[in-house]
Amino acid sequence: VCMAKFGIAAYRKCSSGSGYPNISLSAPLPGIPKPVFAAVDSHEQCETKITTLENGLKVASQNKFGQFCTVGILVNSGSRHETKYPSGIAHFLEKLAFSSTAQYGSKDEILLTLEKHGGICDCQTSRDTTMYAVSAEVKGLDTVVSLLSDAVLQPRLLDEEIEMTRMAVRFELEDLSMRPDPEPLLTEMIHAAAYRGNTVGLPRFCPVESVEKIDKKLLHMYLQSYYCPERMVLAGVGIEHEQLVACARKYLLNVKPVWGASTPTNVDLSVAQYTGGIVRMDKDMSDVSLGPTPIPELTHIMIGLESCSFLEDDFIPFAVLNMMMGGGGSFSAGGPGKGMFTRLYLNVLNRHHWMYNATSYHHSYEDTGLLCIHASADPRQVREMVEILTREFIQMAGTAGEMELERAKTQLKSMLMMNLESRPVIFEDVGRQVLATGKRKLPHELCYLISNVTASDIKRVTTKMLCSKPAVAALGDLTEMPSYEHIQAALSSKDGHLPRMYRLFR
Repeated sequence: VCMAKFGIAAYRKCSSGSGYPNISLSAPLPGIPKPVFAAVDSHEQCETKITTLENGLKVASQNKFGQFCTVGILVNSGSRHETKYPSGIAHFLEKLAFSSTAQYGSKDEILLTLEKHGGICDCQTSRDTTMYAVSAEVKGLDTVVSLLSDAVLQPRLLDEEIEMTRMAVRFELEDLSMRPDPEPLLTEMIHAAAYRGNTVGLPRFCPVESVEKIDKKLLHMYLQSYYCPERMVLAGVGIEHEQLVACARKYLLNVKPVWGASTPTNVDLSVAQYTGGIVRMDKDMSDVSLGPTPIPELTHIMIGLESCSFLEDDFIPFAVLNMMMGGGGSFSAGGPGKGMFTRLYLNVLNRHHWMYNATSYHHSYEDTGLLCIHASADPRQVREMVEILTREFIQMAGTAGEMELERAKTQLKSMLMMNLESRPVIFEDVGRQVLATGKRKLPHELCYLISNVTASDIKRVTTKMLCSKPAVAALGDLTEMPSYEHIQAALSSKDGHLPRMYRLFR
């Protein structure tokens, strides 16, 4: 090949290993045909197509090249809708998903059917959405939509399946309190503190006292109210829209659910009421992780303030602020893009060696939001740790530096685009946006909005956020924990310092 392209002299030079042919790579190589690339209209490539069926169910799809697709049904139903019911129904439904149905005798039958098309299935519930999803070969689309329809609308909910679910839920609750990573438990606690007894503050995990109360009759009552077509979206990624609509008409249009006619009039339409407050859990964390290198005993604190819903314009500045705060664990295999220049690394973890963790989180829903910071340290240094967090919250209202703001915006855009490389993530994005708003903002639109965020936007949203009462979750040895009133006073002060405490005896 070398001889044919470059001649005998060049070939000898190559083969001797003493040099390379002197040919410019910026110009086309002689004798090689001009390449022809497949072209796709950019608008057509990224457009999300949406069709609403006669019964109110929305069908949304996004084409993506490849032989596999991800298809699922998203339902506007979650733990926030359990006001009139014992908490834990959404948790039970997640565990019961893809069990026996009218068409399939057992979970094994469902899995064997999917296996023929190289498929897998999963169900996840959050505070506001329940998602049934299947990834499989494109040619198995008809089977997949038929299976999804059956799993969502025709579950048998047998007594033995409900009993197995009770056991699984009990085990999960036990595991939740024992696992070394307290983040899921703290997230549950901070929501309970921020929205005491309402909507997103209701427990996402089934409380122990509700495990025996939930039965088939109760589940059917709930499903009758919330699992109606107008509260559902059939979303698909990697398939033709017309094909998905045809399957939806075939399997989801005139199907009578196993619980009878829907009664959407019983739907709870409560708007989230932010209350602020504190949830404390005194707990011995000394034996959480035993072994040759046990994790030291830590106390975990999470402080949050009300932000905004994902439907508001301020959602983007809050997302940039969350990225600017960043943070993580005290041990990190650094490197570019790992967030080592975020404020919680530079101002907290790099300066206070005794802190094990400082991480910012932003939870956003259709009517509210919560920006919080989680930190952990030795129980003896809890007061100092809380003061460091309150100072960071106050400093958010200062003017952001041009370089740190640009870095946070670039990092947010890159994280968004990298996540949307994954087919299941695109599926969830399409489904959630169409379920909440009836349309989808495309990645390039979001990137444009992120680029337009200014330092004054960050200052404005932070000043508004600091007017809300704090929500506090505390877990571990809380002997040195400052009072809620002191934390509130620190967040209302100019510098974020806790009020001084004078003790006669130490």
